[in-house]
Amino acid sequence: MSENKPIKKFGAGVISASVWKNELKDGNVVHAVTIERRYQDKEGDWQSTNNLRLNDLPRVGLLAQKAYEFL
Repeated sequence: MSENKPIKKFGAGVISASVWKNELKDGNVVHAVTIERRYQDKEGDWQSTNNLRLNDLPRVGLLAQKAYEFL
C-alpha cells in the first residue's frame, strides 16, 4: 500500500496548501486542496489547524491561486 502524500505543496510563512490526487474506483481522477496553518503551542510543539486568522487570508489567496495554476 502506498503512502498518502500530496502531489504538490505550496507554502507562504506558516500557511501551506497541499494538492491531493484521488483515483476513484471507476478510474476517474479528482483533485483536492487542503489549507493549513502551523503554530507553536504553549509547550513549544508545532501543531497545525485549518482555523485561519484575518492576516492569514492574503497568503491563503496566493496559495489557492498557485494550486489552481498547478492543477
